[in-house]
Amino acid sequence: MSELEILMNLGLLCSSYLYIIAIILITGKIKDRLPSNFCRKFLHIMIGNFIFIIPFFTLRAFPLCFPFFVASPFILITFLFSPASPVDLSGKFSGLAEVTGGGHKFGLVFYAISYTVLALLFSNNPYVIAAGILPMAYGDAAASLAGQKFGQRIYRIFGTKSLEGSTAMFVISISGLLTLFLFFSHFYSISISNWTLASICTAAIATVSEALTPKGFDNLTVPLLSAVVFLLLMGGL
Repeated sequence: MSELEILMNLGLLCSSYLYIIAIILITGKIKDRLPSNFCRKFLHIMIGNFIFIIPFFTLRAFPLCFPFFVASPFILITFLFSPASPVDLSGKFSGLAEVTGGGHKFGLVFYAISYTVLALLFSNNPYVIAAGILPMAYGDAAASLAGQKFGQRIYRIFGTKSLEGSTAMFVISISGLLTLFLFFSHFYSISISNWTLASICTAAIATVSEALTPKGFDNLTVPLLSAVVFLLLMGGL
């Protein structure tokens, strides 16, 4: 490990912070122009895109697990923006506070926790992190938006869902996971047949998990279960 390598990883770390902070601030600014649900899903998707940065970190093991250092501070940040925050963030950040309060009050906190746990456990296998985060970032967003606009066939388990929304999540999750192969195949030697099977099963588990999990807690169950299923079907670490 050289000083240059450490500096390059620190630069990427700072760039990651700037990107995520910019997305958070942009979300707060557009809140009055777009529906809060759309803004919340926009935030999920854009932060979810961090999965494409992780492979470029060359230091991914403790004590220099840079992906973990990116994700972990946002547990506190998202908590401070939640309705349960002990700090009053009205005024300049009121837009973002309203967006985070639109779903479960700890929804984004759970999302940050999931990201942090996956970054801690699987930093040396970023595609496992991606397989966990993508169904939540893109699949869940598709489920919410499609269900809201096109949902006709309603079913209720622990919450109100629609077949249209669940179908959208399944399709987008599979499509996204298969697209990830094109990206991660540049970094890792992976089998397209194994990846395809793992993608189908992971998308199915993510969809069922989203349907069964009470509101907000799917930010924990979907990423963590998706990552575990994908990991097992890819043959483990």
